[in-house]
Amino acid sequence: MAYTVQIAIDCAEPHALARWWATTLGWDVEPHDEAFIRQMIAAGHANEDDAVVFDGALVWRAGAAITPPDAPGPRILFQEVPEAKVVKNRVHLDVRIGDDDPELVRAAIVERGATIIGGGRQGPHSWVTFTDPEGNEFCL
Repeated sequence: MAYTVQIAIDCAEPHALARWWATTLGWDVEPHDEAFIRQMIAAGHANEDDAVVFDGALVWRAGAAITPPDAPGPRILFQEVPEAKVVKNRVHLDVRIGDDDPELVRAAIVERGATIIGGGRQGPHSWVTFTDPEGNEFCL
């Protein structure tokens, strides 16, 4: 049997980081069902503190997810954790940009909050290593 995967990224601000990555990848932020959240709170299955208003909508505090718009692919879940990131990630995303101009893409993501931390080359292939606004590494 084949399995699917979800990529989970620990962070302090899951909704802001999900929006940042959705914009970076051209993906969609999964909507939250505000009526369901309110129902769970009213029924005692969740507390008021389990939800937060983000961009004018009631959402679950603990996480936000993004998905590719039209293609099957992994779901990326951004989950709130109390501790700050302190060491290099052991797993990172490699963002493939197809035929888009790498210089323009690099400039756009730096303008939006990414930081260039390095890069490399292997034969004809080269990459730039960045951190997202919360310090998670990724390559382009």
